[in-house]
Amino acid sequence: CLKANMDFYYMPGSGGCRTVLMVAKALGLELNKKLVNTLEGEQLKPEFVKLNPQHTIPTLVDNGFSIWESRAIAVYLVEKYAKDDSLFPKDPKQQAVVNQRLYFDMGFNDAFSKYYYPLFRTGQLGSDEDLKKIETTFGFLNTFLEGQTYVAGDHLTVADIALVATVSTFEVIEFAISKYPNVEKWYQNAKKVTPGWDENWEGLQQMKAFFESKLPAK
Repeated sequence: CLKANMDFYYMPGSGGCRTVLMVAKALGLELNKKLVNTLEGEQLKPEFVKLNPQHTIPTLVDNGFSIWESRAIAVYLVEKYAKDDSLFPKDPKQQAVVNQRLYFDMGFNDAFSKYYYPLFRTGQLGSDEDLKKIETTFGFLNTFLEGQTYVAGDHLTVADIALVATVSTFEVIEFAISKYPNVEKWYQNAKKVTPGWDENWEGLQQMKAFFESKLPAK
């Protein structure tokens, strides 16, 4: 494991944070993990805002260089520390597909937030339209994966890792992934081949406990 002088500000349940942890694992990097409890407003402390004016997690500080947004961090780590370009190909066309899937994953997270986050604030899920957006997004991913083992090309890339972080979040809240057979098949394989899967799953259990604590008592 390569010890690098990198501080990683995170919360274990966050999908973006789990993406970075899995990418770091794939690269054999050890991050100096620093918990930031965003539920308690710790991200608003002046010393954190100085590192990241948008005060979001995850945030990575590599020898004084500060970067945030999980997909930007993931690509940075691969470009700087990977021994080869398999996780983020240098070939412009292959890289374009990986980038497209990463942007797609951002929209996926947005759809998740719109439907599920109101639960924390109001005790109610989002609208039927918000749920349809999630189903449509799963449908697109199912199409991308037709005849494919990986989401972008013929091997594991950062796009798979980011989407594994997202899709596993849906598994934990018991969304019916099995309705999308190509996604289900890809996901079952991804669990086996993605470095750092165990830590991803542990983080999700913490998120699930928090999620369940917010559900109205039956």
